[in-house]
Parts: sequence; structure tokens; C-alpha cells
Amino acid sequence: MRRDELRQPLRKRHLGQRLWAIRPNGLVVASVLALAGFSGMSAWLVSKPHPFAGEPIITVAIPPLEELQTAATDPAPEPEEQAASPAQEQVGEAVSIAPAPADNSAVTIEPPVEQDTYQQDAAIIVTPKRALKPAPIAAVAEQSAMGTLPRVADNGKRPADVYARTTPMGIVQSDSPKVAILLGGMGLNRDLTLSASRNLPGEVTFAFAPYGDQLQDQVNKARAQGHEVMLQVPMEPLGFPANNPGPQTLMAEGSDIANNQALRWHMTRFSGYTGLVNYMGGRFMNAPKPLRAVLTETRQRGLYFLEDGSVPISSRATVAKVTNAQTRRADIVLDANATPEAITAQLELVEGQARANGFAIATGSGLEVTIDTVKQWAEGARERGIVLVPVSAVFKGRRS
Repeated sequence: MRRDELRQPLRKRHLGQRLWAIRPNGLVVASVLALAGFSGMSAWLVSKPHPFAGEPIITVAIPPLEELQTAATDPAPEPEEQAASPAQEQVGEAVSIAPAPADNSAVTIEPPVEQDTYQQDAAIIVTPKRALKPAPIAAVAEQSAMGTLPRVADNGKRPADVYARTTPMGIVQSDSPKVAILLGGMGLNRDLTLSASRNLPGEVTFAFAPYGDQLQDQVNKARAQGHEVMLQVPMEPLGFPANNPGPQTLMAEGSDIANNQALRWHMTRFSGYTGLVNYMGGRFMNAPKPLRAVLTETRQRGLYFLEDGSVPISSRATVAKVTNAQTRRADIVLDANATPEAITAQLELVEGQARANGFAIATGSGLEVTIDTVKQWAEGARERGIVLVPVSAVFKGRRS
């Protein structure tokens, strides 16, 4: 208790009382201590050397921008002294990055895969060019009495997604004209199919007929070269049976049970396809009831359906709205007239469609003349501003 200075004015205070009377308050003490601590810590930090301050640890020399070539569109010449091994053929050209370490020695890093280059206006998008996984993939495979059928995986992944070749969304949504090419009849001539797999760009999609030998082996070899695959389903044409696509043809007047059994027979011939494409079908494609059953099965199994463009009039678009199946129709058939000049003219029409609409789909047969002409066209497509994409890219974000 403070003493009363008025009542005891002459009382002399001892030293402790005098110090207590002039003591600083708590806020001032705390402030002084905090300032002292901050000053001490700052002095300590300044005295400690920082290992990452000052000169950089690594210096990298960036080489001039060069156009990347892929083995699919412009194969690198083999050295004369020694032929390339099969493994080297799979890898293609190696891309070297030369950093400049302290001793000025060059270090070469060779990635195990080649790269695809897409040019979009001033931007260059580079994606790794890898072989597609061999089929079947268990997550999207269903075992039946007939064989392996496609199915939607437990996590919702569809065969259309799992078996597709990856296309960057930047390419799909870009303003660049994009062309998808599907060549059918694959698997019937093994040598020609293997040649097409090796010589055509990986973006070209193959449609395999269900009647070839060792189809799964041929499909996986095509996928190993980066080619997406679809399944051709024979459908009743006009003039049947004189005009006959082959065994297990889906019939316009056939029962749902018979057509479903035939469809499943075709589906079990091999695995790895993203969707179905009609083979012939001038009559079947104009029969809404059986076509509805096919598109329903297609949607339920997580597949696309592509109309090859050879049928002038069909019910596909109408039935697709009812079944909610993802379907598209090809814009142009390349080789109705199977000559190099005619096919080249059709490819020019495809380019025009792509420039006008953003996307264009062309279909053709796996004929030698078609394969050679498409190969020559693809070699100069990028210089003309055309981006070649697999068929699955056309379906991204689209229903019909």
C-alpha cells in the first residue's frame, strides 16, 4: 500500500522503496526484451553463411530451337556401318540435352522414348510418343463363354478411355485444324498390316476386321507402334446375300437375340479397341430398332461408335439421341476411287473440312495404295498447319 506523503512528509525512504517507486511498467520491459532478442537473432543469422546464396550450383546451356522429328513421320537414317537394332527402332531418335557443368564438359542425356511435336500458333506442345499397352487390360475385360468382352471398370473407366491414345486437351481445344484418319480392313493381310503399323504415323487409327488370323497379336503389334484400334462390325448391306460382308453379319430383320449374339461374337475376336465401326450396312444402318440395340450395347460397354461415311443415309444420329451413345460420322471416304490421284484429292477435301470446322474425319481401306498415299500426305501435313489426331480425340466432350 502506498504511504501517505501528506501525513508522513518527513519519513525517509530506504533504497528499495526508492527503486520500486521508479520501476518501469511491464509493457516497456517486454518491448525491450523483444527488441534485444530480435537484434541478437539478426546478428546471428548475418554471421552464418547460407549454402545456397551467391553463385548458382548448376549452369545449363539451352541449345537453339530445333524441329523435333518422329520416326513415324520422318524416320532417321540408319548409320551405314551398323544397322539399328529392333530396340533402337522402337525408340527412334534420341534427344540430347547438354548442360554446362563447372569443368565445361558436356553431358548427354538420352530419354528412352521419342517425342511427338504439335505446333499451335506460337506455342509448341511436346508429348512423349509411347507404345500403347498390350490388350486385354484386366480392369476393362469381362470373361464370357464366347471369350473376352469389353466392360466398364469398377472405377468407372471405359475401354474407350483405357485403350485410347492420349491426345493433349490443349490440342483438342485448339483452333488448329485437326484431321483423324481411320483405315479399315486391317488384320486380313498380316504383312500389309505390319507394314502400315510401322510406316504410318501413330495418330492414324486402324479398324480391324473380325476375320483375320492371330488378330490379338496383330492388334498388339499395331498398338506397340502407337496406333489406336477399332473393331469393324459387318452389317447387312443392300443386295444381301449377293453382297455379303461375311459370317455373323448383323441383319436388319434379325431378332435382337440373334444380332446381340453375333455382335458379341465379333467383340470377342480380339481386345484393345476403343469402339465399333460399321462395315457396309446400307440396310442395317437404316433400321432403327436393331441399330438401337447395337448402340445400347455399345454405350453400356463403354465404347464409341463411328459411322464410316459409306452409307448415304442412316438412322445413327436419331438413335444415338435415344440411347445416349457417343457416335460420330466420318466426313469423307478416301479411296472409293483407289488411285493415288483420287486419294490425294480426297485428302485435300479433308483438309478443307478441318479448316472450316476444326475437326474432320476420313476413312479408308488398308490398301497398299491408300497406305502409301496417306503416308506421303502426313509427311507434309504439319508444315501446312494440319494436326493429325487419333479418332478418340474427335469424341472428347462430344455425344453425337
